[in-house]
Amino acid sequence: MEPMKSKMNKMFSPATKFSVDGKGGPKVEDLEIRPGGMLVQKRNAEMNPSSVSIPPIKVGVKYGSSYHEIRISPQASFGDLKKMLAEPTKLHHLDQKLIFKNKERDSKEYLDVARVKDGSKIVLEEDIVSRERRCVELLRNSNAEKSSKSLAEINLEVDKLAGQVTALEATASTAGKVAETDVDNLTELLMMKLIKLDGIVAEGDLKLQRRLQVKRVQKYIGILDMLKYQSSKSSSNGAKIQLQQQENPIGRMPRDSKPVQKQRAPSKLEKSVRTIPAQQQPQKHSESVVVTTKWETFD
Repeated sequence: MEPMKSKMNKMFSPATKFSVDGKGGPKVEDLEIRPGGMLVQKRNAEMNPSSVSIPPIKVGVKYGSSYHEIRISPQASFGDLKKMLAEPTKLHHLDQKLIFKNKERDSKEYLDVARVKDGSKIVLEEDIVSRERRCVELLRNSNAEKSSKSLAEINLEVDKLAGQVTALEATASTAGKVAETDVDNLTELLMMKLIKLDGIVAEGDLKLQRRLQVKRVQKYIGILDMLKYQSSKSSSNGAKIQLQQQENPIGRMPRDSKPVQKQRAPSKLEKSVRTIPAQQQPQKHSESVVVTTKWETFD
């Protein structure tokens, strides 16, 4: 049986010969396995600059009623061939389907491995499913980019409005009330931002960002509602106090209150009148009354 070392050395040219013990030749990471199971050096001109360049081959590609001749390296892949066909056929390389020997070839497959030679014929067809998938992906990416841009713009606008809300809070804490027109204007602007956020179509992370932005705007609207309520309550209390002051000026008793009369001691005349019998007291309805009292003396 032939030793394993001699078998491995036969798989490479003298310039690329290596030993299995790792003392000479290319490293393991510089090797690749061909589809047929052959172990070869990776196709990278920078890794093996001394290698002899292989002349290109000319292949014929039929696309519909047109025919194209392409000169390409036999060590290139079908994906490289698709990129070269994109310009003359005006067909995106991801929408192409190359058929060689009645078999569709993968973009990662190499031409020489598939036994493509000089003068070989290849058929090009449009991949409808791939084109639709790519269009959907482009549309999704475009919508995501548009949504991201819209969210960024709304975020900047909400930042400006948040500063105005903070200023109104400071005014309310010092003056006790704020102008209701300012509160209403800010509330209207924030409501418009909610409408814009509702119209943004987002998925994944963008959807989460939109939800957080909605909660942020709703928080500021709640703060404005509280400021408006406190301002209206303060204004109503002030108006009530002012009305009471107008109705009850200083030094005048309220309308519904009764004057308080101070009690005073009765005079001597009042005491003497009270001692007169009831029949001798004058009647109130008489116009002129003369009171004559004859006092009796006691020894």
